[in-house]
Amino acid sequence: MLIRRFLPEDAEGTSGMIAASLRVTNGPDYSAEEIEELVEFYSPAGVLRRAGESHMYVAQEKGAVVGCGAISGCHGSETESCIMTLFVLPDCQGRGVGRKLLETLEADEIFLRAERVELSSSVTAHGFYKKLGYAYMRGSGEADEHGSVWMEKRRTPRRP
Repeated sequence: MLIRRFLPEDAEGTSGMIAASLRVTNGPDYSAEEIEELVEFYSPAGVLRRAGESHMYVAQEKGAVVGCGAISGCHGSETESCIMTLFVLPDCQGRGVGRKLLETLEADEIFLRAERVELSSSVTAHGFYKKLGYAYMRGSGEADEHGSVWMEKRRTPRRP
């Protein structure tokens, strides 16, 4: 498996991988309408938009995109960052792809400068983040009205 920075030519494959992940992995936890809205949000144009707003990475196996993750600044702050995206192709879940992508995001300069890193997890994935050191922002793993579970990691940032 190779993890590298996203390139514009990855948009189509990344979008397709995200759509498969949403429909298969998240399908049991969300309505079909909610899933299809997210599939549209992560169209190739949407993936390019997200990549332009963040440091985005892809995981590849045999030349195919099998996962992606993105991190950006948060709330206009230099001391807060947001993990914006983390998806893994359903057939590759449980093999360490998500963990490696998260480790890559946590080695990125945007993560390293932050005192607090937040993310909006799906109902499906919040246990994954909890296992890797993220805590619930609202005290529990309850989803908000949009189906998001808000989590964070507090840390001592690395200063230049």
